[in-house]
Amino acid sequence: MAITPDTKNWTWVLDRPCPDCGCDPAIVDYRDIPRLVMENASAWPTALAGGDARLRPDDDTWSPLEYAAHVRDVFTKFTERVEQMLSQDVPEFDNWDQDATAIAERYRDQDPGDVATELTAAATRVADAFAEVPDDALGRRGLRSDGSEFTVETLGIYFIHDPVHHLYDVTGDRFSKN
Repeated sequence: MAITPDTKNWTWVLDRPCPDCGCDPAIVDYRDIPRLVMENASAWPTALAGGDARLRPDDDTWSPLEYAAHVRDVFTKFTERVEQMLSQDVPEFDNWDQDATAIAERYRDQDPGDVATELTAAATRVADAFAEVPDDALGRRGLRSDGSEFTVETLGIYFIHDPVHHLYDVTGDRFSKN
């Protein structure tokens, strides 16, 4: 059965803690993002190794494998966005339909071991992309296709919620800054 597409505007995560996963923008420092990414990535192989990673808990929820494939692709998408913000003046990001991508890329049919390996590699790239941003470039701007404006700094804080939240979706583990 198809998952109902998520159409929420998640930019609110920049203003208040997520009541589900506990990710709190007030306590996330931009310079912590690379470490948080790598800690998140290190949890996915275990999450994919337990039980049948392709099994959906219900008809409306992605499987651990689908969440991991999505997180891998989020890491790749945000690497691209950081690079755009550093190389272009106020780029407008292409719309990315995560649900269409999940279907087109057949997340459900991918190999969990391959996804874990690819997720870790993509995590390293995005962690490096955020780490390499000089302080004087943190204010560079970019626009989402719906008009939401980000700086590199706010993009990073917005971004980190996604993998944190999806790991929570799979494991139930809430956010911890440490």
